[in-house]
Amino acid sequence: MEPVDTDVTGQEKRDGEKHDGGAPSGGEAVVEQPQAPTLAELLLAVEELWPESLAENWDEVGLVAGHPAAPVTRVMFAVDPTLEVIDEAVAWGAELLITHHPLLLKGVTTVAATTPKGRAVHRLIESGTALLTIHTNGDSAVGGVSDVLADALGLQNVAPLTVAANGLPEEGIGRVGDLADAMTLGDFAARVFGILPSVAGGVRVSGDKDGLVRRIAVCGGAGDSLFNEVRASNADVYVTADLRHHPASEAREAALNGRPYLVDVSHFASEWLWLPAAAAALGNVLADQGHEVEIQVSTTNSDPWDFILTPG
Repeated sequence: MEPVDTDVTGQEKRDGEKHDGGAPSGGEAVVEQPQAPTLAELLLAVEELWPESLAENWDEVGLVAGHPAAPVTRVMFAVDPTLEVIDEAVAWGAELLITHHPLLLKGVTTVAATTPKGRAVHRLIESGTALLTIHTNGDSAVGGVSDVLADALGLQNVAPLTVAANGLPEEGIGRVGDLADAMTLGDFAARVFGILPSVAGGVRVSGDKDGLVRRIAVCGGAGDSLFNEVRASNADVYVTADLRHHPASEAREAALNGRPYLVDVSHFASEWLWLPAAAAALGNVLADQGHEVEIQVSTTNSDPWDFILTPG
């Protein structure tokens, strides 16, 4: 994977305001310098973009560690809160690490440093680095994970596969849309491969390589729970990650004229695409609010696989 660093600096100038209790002299405008927000202020900006109300009921999103009153001058985005990612954030001087995946999705009875999650919690607190999770709220929101994936694939007339219960009509899990022109499944799979960061698993495809496709369903991350919605959308092909043997086999058995074809990608890669867009979006909101924060995307490849063997 070739990492992409996204540095965003917010700056807002207001003219003609009082300064130090007095009016500007000689009619000169007084520039108010942008300030670093507190963690609490930054959380308000995050809520504006990715409301926690959009998260699925089973999910755990929001602040995991950090003091709301602490100032934040540097923010790092990453897919996973692994120890390697946390060390990268600490070394860069980030006061806040925002990850897509939760550190504590399932309940734990200890955060002792004798466990990987415990070591992560200790590293965060001891370094003064806050941790924030934007998971299924980041999937569902406008401009979220699947929106970015759909845009990267050039889809038009995009709509959610499932509409969010507590959101706008255009918010929800997964997306479906149309290519500008039909193409073969083989060419489309090559397009998918070309937009994703390089990982060991590559891209797996089920279907007729020469079959024409135009209507495309996507779900960043694991999406094999959405096959009913994909079929209802009349998609020619479904792009998602972590397709297990039985759901994929059953989807092939239930296919009509072979559709939907399946394109299985890396979980990490499908969600990594969102990071630069999310960093830019948060930087814009903070700039509008008069805050100056450096925002960077992690360069750590946290895909768990290192190499793959294939026939031939």
